Amino acid sequence: EITHANLTSYVMGTVDFASADPADAALICVPPYHIAGVSAALSNLYAGRRAIYLQRFDPAAWLRLVHDEGVTNATVVPTMLDRIIAAYEKDPVELPTLRNLAYGGSKVPQPLVRRTLDLLGDVGLVNAYGLTETSSTIAVLGPDDHREAYGSDDPAIARRLGSVGRAVPGIELQIRDADGTVLGADETGELFIRGPQVSGKYTGIGSVLDAEGWFPTKDIASIDADGYLFIGGRSDDTIIRGGENIAPAEVEDALVEHPQIREVVAIGVADPEWGQAIVAVVVREDGVTEADLDADAVREFARTKLRGSRTPDHVVFRDELPSTATGKILRRVLVDELTPATAE
Repeated sequence: EITHANLTSYVMGTVDFASADPADAALICVPPYHIAGVSAALSNLYAGRRAIYLQRFDPAAWLRLVHDEGVTNATVVPTMLDRIIAAYEKDPVELPTLRNLAYGGSKVPQPLVRRTLDLLGDVGLVNAYGLTETSSTIAVLGPDDHREAYGSDDPAIARRLGSVGRAVPGIELQIRDADGTVLGADETGELFIRGPQVSGKYTGIGSVLDAEGWFPTKDIASIDADGYLFIGGRSDDTIIRGGENIAPAEVEDALVEHPQIREVVAIGVADPEWGQAIVAVVVREDGVTEADLDADAVREFARTKLRGSRTPDHVVFRDELPSTATGKILRRVLVDELTPATAE
């Protein structure tokens, strides 16, 4: 349950009233029932920016609208960004007015971020992280952060390209271990959030905020010494193999760097020997065949990037991954499908 106060706190804390130039235009293609769609409508209205709706997403139509309508700002989810960049590579369109392109809603593979920066170098990329319960964005990796991280030889700065940035005004972040102890910089635990835009209240359940107003996100995360937030996935998705906790994101981030892999999801399925086995569900790049990339090749690549205990036990190939309309991968669907099946 999100209140008027939650939403206005988010909008007024992150947007300057009537700050848009007369020619500014925002292209909104995130569904209006999603919190990103709600916040896009409200924040652009508050800024005084013309809003253009693309009701049925199509990458070619998206590129055409940006060009024809002089779009300056746009918000997309990762699956949309992937399709936009693929369409742009096949048929480049001049986008002289586009200043800021925000993406979020789920994890974005770093190869896609780097490809977007290479192709749309003049466009400011914004990674926005948030939840429905927090009235949308609570952390932002802005355009300058993207460019600095991508061009840096300093590993500590370069790794920020995989972060979701720093907290927006009015938001506090904590990382806690399983016992509730607040952890320090670069220590991994559950992310807790506090601030006036945070609801944390559910119909039929009530508030889940603790006594001090902190909301438990169930996201595994860490915060570096400079305040950059790194999301490692949902605690519910943690793979427990042989008593060792493995974050799916660690496996996914390694495998997606393979030039012939477009998308990958790591899941845990029941296994009589290990408790859970690691299954990598892989989508090959367009034009890549089984002869080019098979399960053994994926595992061999994984061994060069990961410890042996984190190398996938099985590799399954799919033409596409199951996802919601807003781009979230349906991991539980894959778990249900593959638990009784024999993987490669």
